[in-house]
Amino acid sequence: MLAYQSWNRYPSVRQKADILHWATDVLPDIQQGETLLPYGLGRSYGDVCLNQGGRILDTQNLNHFLHFDRAKGILRCESGVTLAQILSLIIPVGWFLPVTPGTQFITLGGAVANDVHGKNHHCAGNFGHHIRQFELLRSDGSVYLCSPQQNPEWFRATVGGLGLTGLIRWVEFQLIPINNPLIEVETVKFANIDEFFSLSKASAFDYSVAWLDGMAKGKSLGRGLFMQGNHAAPQWNHGYCMKNTRKLSIPIDFPGFTLNKLSIKLFNTLYYHKQIKKVSTGLAHYLPFFYPLDGVENWNRIYGAKGFFQYQCVLPYDNPAVIKEMLKTIANSGQASFLGVMKVFGDIQSLGLLSFPRKGFTLALDFRNHGEKTLRLLEALDVMVSANGGVVYPAKDTRMSAQHFQQFYPNWEDMLKFIDPHFSSGFWRRVTK
Repeated sequence: MLAYQSWNRYPSVRQKADILHWATDVLPDIQQGETLLPYGLGRSYGDVCLNQGGRILDTQNLNHFLHFDRAKGILRCESGVTLAQILSLIIPVGWFLPVTPGTQFITLGGAVANDVHGKNHHCAGNFGHHIRQFELLRSDGSVYLCSPQQNPEWFRATVGGLGLTGLIRWVEFQLIPINNPLIEVETVKFANIDEFFSLSKASAFDYSVAWLDGMAKGKSLGRGLFMQGNHAAPQWNHGYCMKNTRKLSIPIDFPGFTLNKLSIKLFNTLYYHKQIKKVSTGLAHYLPFFYPLDGVENWNRIYGAKGFFQYQCVLPYDNPAVIKEMLKTIANSGQASFLGVMKVFGDIQSLGLLSFPRKGFTLALDFRNHGEKTLRLLEALDVMVSANGGVVYPAKDTRMSAQHFQQFYPNWEDMLKFIDPHFSSGFWRRVTK
């Protein structure tokens, strides 16, 4: 029994693990009542990647590149290949990921299973929109080649399907062209959430995201830094060598007293005022722009041994007052951390039956695990989201009720006929009971 964790280190479960080595491996025999679940790097924030009492299919050794059309930017590789490995291959020859989440340390299979999104959803949609095809292995030995044209119903169930339809063996997807690894960045300091709404509406950049001060109140409610960028023009190509830029590691769990209301408020105030000018422009390497936290190894240890919760929801554009009310509730609780972000989802319909993104504003914040106190806060946020046409992200959840999940994702019953009878997860059992 091995301790395979999710990134927020909660809940702590133990489960058996079967390590896969080749995409041609058959699935292991399981005992009556046991279940399987693919596991990549465990960078989900909850129990979608956990299978307490069952078995984990460790896919990290499925890390082979199968085909790369350098002229057309079409890449096929096994599901255990990480985004970091992909970037090290494609950037030197002028290509980039079409969509990327806030870490490069996830597997390709995880990107498909959670239908990840990034800072460019308003113009590029989810990762699923750029998949050409993938191969799906079921526990009965059957294999499906899935694409928007071939077995499209299996494609829709597996993209965003939380790893429940079977094992994704390999994925082929379309890349986007770039001139160099640099990003032309503009950062705007905004005074409150209303100004963020205005900046988002006026933005014409391909990528945008805002850091929010979750502790700010009153006239400063929702203040922060609005960061937007485009891939740099050819004239900025001064040559490039791929290298490891990680400089810091967290070797131990922080004691509980280090992250408290005063220390977080102080950090947020200093971070907000680090930019003196209203608007700052310049060039940035793609790593700190897309993956700022990847520069700190094991940063999840900052929250201590009890772990933390990340809460991410999306709410429609037409009711910004709800977001204000949520920010007030969070600020008054004193539990928000320094990792609050807000982004815009465009009017691009997700392809997956259980895909999270939809048109609106998406808010994500981390909360140190204070037990029942934190759980009550997150449940209160769920009530606000459900009452106003929003949804909560399964990949960032570890305590959503079955009632709320089934309200957020009415297609969940349509998923039942596609779920492999020998696949399950802690998340799925919790939200469909």
